[in-house]
Amino acid sequence: MDTKLIFKALSNETRVQILDWLKSPDVHFGPQISLPHDADFKGGICVGSIQEKTGLAQSVISSYLMLMKNAGLLESRRFGQWTYYRRNEENIGKFTDYINNHL
Repeated sequence: MDTKLIFKALSNETRVQILDWLKSPDVHFGPQISLPHDADFKGGICVGSIQEKTGLAQSVISSYLMLMKNAGLLESRRFGQWTYYRRNEENIGKFTDYINNHL
């Protein structure tokens, strides 16, 4: 776990907001119609849906999501031409434990 990269990812208000939205994707995003029904990626949200909600350029959102993925906060999966992201709860839990034990 690269804690410095996680702190960097969390240093931006929009990235923190995205993590919060992805905690309850059904509440914050509409149905993901391009996600196959048999896909084993519950809670996955398309980059376009995240971009639309933030109002920022897709290139900005893509770079934010990649940083968060590289930090271990998100995981992604591609279905056809669409990429979906969701929270990496296992790594978020490890980071929470780190915070609780080291700070």
